[in-house]
Amino acid sequence: MVGKIIKGIAGFYYIHVPEKGIYECKARGVFRNKKIKPLIGDNVEIDILENEDMKGNILEILPRKNSLIRPTVANIDQVVIVFAVENPKPNFHLLDKFLIMAERENISVVICFNKVDTVSDEDLDDIKSIYKDTGYDVLLTSATKDIGISPLREILYDKTTVFAGPSGVGKSSILNLIQSVEMLETGEVSEKIKRGKHTTRHATLLAFDKDSYVVDTPGFSSLYIDEIEKDDLKNYFIEFKKYEDNCKFYGCNHISEPDCAVKHALENGEISKLRYESYKMLYDELKDIRRW
Repeated sequence: MVGKIIKGIAGFYYIHVPEKGIYECKARGVFRNKKIKPLIGDNVEIDILENEDMKGNILEILPRKNSLIRPTVANIDQVVIVFAVENPKPNFHLLDKFLIMAERENISVVICFNKVDTVSDEDLDDIKSIYKDTGYDVLLTSATKDIGISPLREILYDKTTVFAGPSGVGKSSILNLIQSVEMLETGEVSEKIKRGKHTTRHATLLAFDKDSYVVDTPGFSSLYIDEIEKDDLKNYFIEFKKYEDNCKFYGCNHISEPDCAVKHALENGEISKLRYESYKMLYDELKDIRRW
């Protein structure tokens, strides 16, 4: 029987098998011997030990198409990066780090700006303008006013989606609205592990519909991209790509090189000044890292 790991804690893994339910399983010793750790989102083959109590063992971890380190989740189809437009004000530098993280793993991204009912239309237009030419989909939501939740829900079907972003931006409120309509009952997991449904101390995969999952992750305020080489950073700013072939120098980093098409696009307002400043700041951070 094949299912997906939706939660793991204290050596137990909770496997969602569509149309069957949730099984509590332990991983075979062979995984420990090979130093293989099952991840949330892994598709696994399980052996049923007790049908009535829904217990079993994980026999095999099926091949992963990708995995994230933070949150530690496998087989992700897309990331919804949630930031508030106010309370707290968006940290665009941090948002760009989230985008880099997703680009490195070749995972599709949707940017979700929440709490849109708390700012003026003018402020909202300013925020949207930063990412309008990047190629990323941008959704505007308000969990308290139920604005934009239906379009957001639509993009979740038949995918495994990570909801990521800092604390206080409304991720849990958005998920609660989605959950109230579509989510399968996962209370049995909470009962087995004696934790609340909505705890976010550990990444939790929530199942809705047959093959649709969302991952609620702990909020965090910093990301580290130290392992990226400074000369590779430009590859993760996707709006640069359509201009780079027109740069005078092959491998142009778009910093101080002459006849740089990216900088020309910046001067013409085709690239966000805020995004470019974020790029330069990250470039300088990576340049100063000593590599051994």
